Amino acid sequence: MITKTQLLSTIESLPENLSIDELIEHLVFIEKVHKGLKDSQEGKVYTKIQAQEKLIKWLK
Repeated sequence: MITKTQLLSTIESLPENLSIDELIEHLVFIEKVHKGLKDSQEGKVYTKIQAQEKLIKWLK
C-alpha cells in the first residue's frame, strides 16, 4: 500500500495541468510498482518458465 507521504510526494511531482483520469492512472501505476517490489522482496515471483506458461494460457 502506498503511504500518505508517498502519495503527497507523487502528486507534488506531477504537472499542473493534469486530468483526474490521468492522476488516477498514475496513482494506480505507482501502487502496482510498490506491490511488485514488495512481492519480489518476499519471493513471490514466477520463474521464466512459469511466466511463459501463464502467458501462453492468456494468449489463447
